Amino acid sequence: MVKGFSSRIIGLLCCLVLLAGCSATYTHEVVSDPRITLDRGKGVFISTPKNGWYGRQEYRDSGKMTANAIMAAFSRFTSNVVVTEQCIGIDCLKAINTDRYGYYVEPQILHWEDRATEWSGLPDKIEIKISVYDASLGTELASSVLTGRSKWATFGGDHPQDLLPEPVGSYVNALYGVQRVEQ
Repeated sequence: MVKGFSSRIIGLLCCLVLLAGCSATYTHEVVSDPRITLDRGKGVFISTPKNGWYGRQEYRDSGKMTANAIMAAFSRFTSNVVVTEQCIGIDCLKAINTDRYGYYVEPQILHWEDRATEWSGLPDKIEIKISVYDASLGTELASSVLTGRSKWATFGGDHPQDLLPEPVGSYVNALYGVQRVEQ
């Protein structure tokens, strides 16, 4: 009876350890607090950031994936959202049609690391800076650095872009004054 009890305890402890490693972690560092709550009636113009790098490895299309994740988050609040590859950074403020778009969003990939977590145990990591500007005034309204780290207990298929929706969605919710949106 004692032998069966101890094997159950060991099995339970193994399950708990695996479950603890099955969740991704996110942090959100505010660079500048939002000065206002964004208006749902104003359109959003998003630039595509340069691709992320880790060491000598460039992660192809990571800039597009980042811009698309940001577009998806803003699309919950306004139907007038566009992503462009025609301009980068503050230069986009000159290109925006301010009659159509009230906000300019400038994402930057600060860190992008895709690891073979399933066999190495090393997590995927991202660090993205998102700055939001008033399109007509050119003033920064908010800026934040979002980080994500994948779970270590994975069976493959996880990538850094899979870490984007949750922290980006939470940040955009906060910009519109929404504390939490059920998914």
